[in-house]
Amino acid sequence: MEKYINELYDKMSQEERIAQLRSMYMDDLFDEQGQLDTAKCQQLIPNGIGHFSQFASQKPMDPNVLRDRVAAVQDWLMNHTPNGIPALFHEEVLSGINTLGATIYPQQIGQACSFNTELAELKTLQTGIAMRKMGGVLSLSPMVDVCRTPSFNRLEESYGEDGYLSAAMGVAFVKGLQQGDLRKGVGTCSKHYLGYGGGGNADEKELMEEILMPHEAMIRLAGSKAVMPGYHAMLDANGDTTNCVANSKILQDILRDYLGFDGMVVSDYTAIDQIPGLESPVEKAAAAINGGCDVDFPHGANYQYLQEAIDKGLVKPEVLERAVKNVLRYKWRAGLFDKDAYLYSTEKIQFDSPEERQTSYDIASQSIVLLENNGVLPLKDVKNVFLTGPNANSMWAMCGDYSYPAMSYFWKMMEDVADMDQPHIVRLLEGMNARKPENVNIMYSRGCDWTEEIETIFNKGGDERAWDYDILHRKVDAGEKPDKAEAIRLAKQADVIIAAMGENVMLCGENRDRQGLRLPGKQEQFVEELIKTGKPVVLVLFGGRAQVISGLAEKCAAVIQAWYPGEEGGNAVADILYGKVSPSAKLSVSYPNTEIYTPICYNNPSSSLIQWPFGYGLSYTSFKYDNLKVDKEAKTSDKFVMLSFEVTNTGKMTADEVAQIYLSPTSNDQQIRPIQLQGFARVSLEPGQTKTVQVRLNTEQFGFYNERQWNILPGTYMIKVGASSTDIKLQQEITLKGKKVTQPLREFYFSETTVLPSGSTNG
Repeated sequence: MEKYINELYDKMSQEERIAQLRSMYMDDLFDEQGQLDTAKCQQLIPNGIGHFSQFASQKPMDPNVLRDRVAAVQDWLMNHTPNGIPALFHEEVLSGINTLGATIYPQQIGQACSFNTELAELKTLQTGIAMRKMGGVLSLSPMVDVCRTPSFNRLEESYGEDGYLSAAMGVAFVKGLQQGDLRKGVGTCSKHYLGYGGGGNADEKELMEEILMPHEAMIRLAGSKAVMPGYHAMLDANGDTTNCVANSKILQDILRDYLGFDGMVVSDYTAIDQIPGLESPVEKAAAAINGGCDVDFPHGANYQYLQEAIDKGLVKPEVLERAVKNVLRYKWRAGLFDKDAYLYSTEKIQFDSPEERQTSYDIASQSIVLLENNGVLPLKDVKNVFLTGPNANSMWAMCGDYSYPAMSYFWKMMEDVADMDQPHIVRLLEGMNARKPENVNIMYSRGCDWTEEIETIFNKGGDERAWDYDILHRKVDAGEKPDKAEAIRLAKQADVIIAAMGENVMLCGENRDRQGLRLPGKQEQFVEELIKTGKPVVLVLFGGRAQVISGLAEKCAAVIQAWYPGEEGGNAVADILYGKVSPSAKLSVSYPNTEIYTPICYNNPSSSLIQWPFGYGLSYTSFKYDNLKVDKEAKTSDKFVMLSFEVTNTGKMTADEVAQIYLSPTSNDQQIRPIQLQGFARVSLEPGQTKTVQVRLNTEQFGFYNERQWNILPGTYMIKVGASSTDIKLQQEITLKGKKVTQPLREFYFSETTVLPSGSTNG
């Protein structure tokens, strides 16, 4: 690889080299008839181009047409530019490919609540296979920010507040998408490095142990070869505050020197433009590339001036060489220089297969959290069910930010995207009608709107393309008028009321801050009026973050957090309401009881602010934990310790339980968190069935970061097994004996769990 890249670099002109660090939109090369305009190619990319930005989402287009466009561009590049270097086509794949017709999976915040890494890997395997057929080689996903601020507008894109869970889900994402081989899979990009959405200003210990962990594990365990710095600023090596895209402390010192990352660093869209204190694009380009950013997205607007920066002595030739070779190295790894390079598929591409829809459904049904239930759920022996609320008959209840409908509606202001129905998105009303038992009558009236006033706050942060009054200053048109009087009349006739409330694409997502965290608009007042009818109210919340419902939740018969559950969300929520599936999801974030705009996390207790804790979630059955067995002693030099415990379904319904393993110190000398997730197992149980969970806990998991090394101290620790971070069922001490162990980096990041029938042993 290095020999090939060195020889290629030496052959390239300076113009070709700089072109590899730039990007553009593919549509700019096509005429109105959809044909490649070779004159435009000769004008715009005579020396080639490194990348194409969001190639699949610019216009609603059949995947076969998109593939043909990619093929035409790659053919032109390989045959009409000096060294014939193919481009990297990238797209967002957070909840499936961001393109018309592709499967829409649940948003990441919900998927994290499933604690199911196998499904997470299957989801991205399906995504990667489809995207590579279209010609996509690189994704700008996943977002693995450890998000601990409940109000963060992009919390929905994250896996929540815990570094361990975020890392486990992130590694699964990489394994599925990349397929272990960038020549056939699609490359991942961990973002937003480091601490975007909370944690960037954490102390060094928290930053290196927890905030860095998802990026670190994706790079070192799963081979992720691209990183995107965040828009935010952090302290640099000089103690000054520097934007991440130009911050050599995190991009060189931590990422490359400490972690040993040898991949490609790409800017977030327009992030280089936003470097403060520099007037000219020449200075901004120099700051970013010197800081460690290799590529300028989405246009290369600043990096087009790199030659001027070099001529002025602002950028050394070896810095340019580093950046260009990082891009070429990525292309080599992706097989783009192979004689039989897999640039796209020639077969007919069909999206949203039955298998993909099933995966979307499975994730959704395991992502929906039951927060409260006074016995009203599952719905049994009811005849008249009244469904109401702004999210009851809306596809916007299902689609998170970075799904194709949400991206098109927000960024491109495509008002008709909701009518395209590609793929078909099952609304809650549709799901409840399709899945209802015999003799159940579903009544529906919208009742209220999401909000009467525009709540989105204009804020110059994130992608500057959204710094537009028209983009932000609008509401979603539901396509139907709410009639509160009709809704209250029907509510009085019902046996039970299902109130589908929460956020939508304009109330949550990138660049979308709201004025508060309670339910938007007059939703809360409407739910109060429903409660006054005396009928049991089941509150179903959709959205991208915890919405504060203290004072309201206590009056409801049940509360469900459905997040943005994807294209099968209507069926998944309906099946849980009717009891065809028992809820099994556990919260990936602490759920606040008051509006809070500062970080909260279960491992840094602030229990007075928490309504429901991390790891919490109810079921339609009950579980018993028993028979914890732990190695009483081990050596600090041992690789692992073993523990096991039993889980029994003591109820009457088949269900899954997510058992969680935590570690706590027993003295102040041990420099670990008061409680920290260190493992989990999803256990499927028939009524009365018992299974044994065996856990191989690596001794490195007892360690902590200090002074550029990982440290494991002798001493006594407490191993805890629980149904949530506060519902500890079993615990036992273990003593590590021996000397303090230090090593440069962790080798083992996760415990290994095996679920066995009770009485079995796994030698």
